[in-house]
Amino acid sequence: MKRNISLEEISDGRLYGRNDMVKADCHGCSGCSDCCRGMGKSVILDPYDVYRLESGLGKGLAVLMEEGKAELNVVDGCILPNLAMAGQEEICAFLDGRGRCSIHEFRPGVCRLFPLGRYYENNDFKYILQIHECSGKNRSKVKVSKWIDTPFQEKYHKFICRWHYLLNDVEAVAGNCENEMLAKEINMALLKIFFFMEYEQDCDFYEQFEARCREFTNQLQKIKNRV
Repeated sequence: MKRNISLEEISDGRLYGRNDMVKADCHGCSGCSDCCRGMGKSVILDPYDVYRLESGLGKGLAVLMEEGKAELNVVDGCILPNLAMAGQEEICAFLDGRGRCSIHEFRPGVCRLFPLGRYYENNDFKYILQIHECSGKNRSKVKVSKWIDTPFQEKYHKFICRWHYLLNDVEAVAGNCENEMLAKEINMALLKIFFFMEYEQDCDFYEQFEARCREFTNQLQKIKNRV
């Protein structure tokens, strides 16, 4: 989700790499679950999130939507899935009765980042520390790569870049398309190829993702030719 505000408003002003130390460690949150409440539609899922959820829960996105744990919404001109919030307090559907994350081992990337964010430029990105997001006090320094807690981080970094700039392309085409049916067709292809076709859990995710990128790019070009 894009935020058109200055870094000075939301961060400590620094840009961090994977090997940098950042003051983000909340020491297991000590029972605090503030970041799992009232998040609205902001916990947006990417293809790797869906792959991890499928692996951890044995359920695809369609089933999670039927169970009310995920939903679809428009994000910067693209239709994308996000974790659902339940009740008037908008509590994450995966928060258990003790106020702990029931999917912590395979939680989405947005949750792994928090309170970090990403700043994109020059076809790449750096991490930022958001200073108004976490209510925890006396946070300790931790290496960014350890905080994100994701294997094969070089591959993951390339995937995040690839996905972000692919969505930019989708937004540019679908958002400027006067034909609503073609814009809808683009978004339906995006959802089908990257989210509703279940991933092979015994195969490398990144290879599957690249194959799907090629398939989607071909479909997108065909749609562009009709605009």
